[in-house]
Amino acid sequence: MALINLAAGEINYKIVYYGCGLGGKTTSLQYVYRKVNPKVKGKLVSIATEEERTLYFDFLPLDLGKVRGLQTRFHLYTVPGQRQYNASRKLVIQGVDGIVFVVDSEINRLDDNIEAYMNMWDNLQDQGDNPLDLGLVMQYNKRDLSNIFAEKDLDDLLNHTKSPSVESCALTGEGVFEALKNVSKQVIAKTGAD
Repeated sequence: MALINLAAGEINYKIVYYGCGLGGKTTSLQYVYRKVNPKVKGKLVSIATEEERTLYFDFLPLDLGKVRGLQTRFHLYTVPGQRQYNASRKLVIQGVDGIVFVVDSEINRLDDNIEAYMNMWDNLQDQGDNPLDLGLVMQYNKRDLSNIFAEKDLDDLLNHTKSPSVESCALTGEGVFEALKNVSKQVIAKTGAD
């Protein structure tokens, strides 16, 4: 649920990068952070333990306009990819407005992708969120590799909601901003842009 800060004249949206471990969530978020204008972004924060890491930063995109007369500010998070950190995943997705589900396109990662996708749905429903009410983009990552599923196959296997999908290579940034812009537009549309 978007949070309104009248004192700052902002409406705040929470976007979470969700997916299996080593699929490209952190690399995608770090790419966005490097490319966003330093004048409109907060500090990149990493909350890390021995094996898990959650990244966070916020930014004020000047090109997306206003919503109900308020500037839009996006807070971007990653969830830890490993299944043993499900409690942390649940904490991170509280109050989420949109999700970029980062899929590792490698054929040998299908089971990991399915498990993470089902986990995302379970966690959202456990907290009373209907995933269909959120912004959702499927980011098919690692498209630069050779042993990968075709985009259509990934849509058939994982994208039963027919959410927009974007092919990406998080290492080079290809498709990363396209996925973020797509989910951003979805969450803004759900609150009614000016």
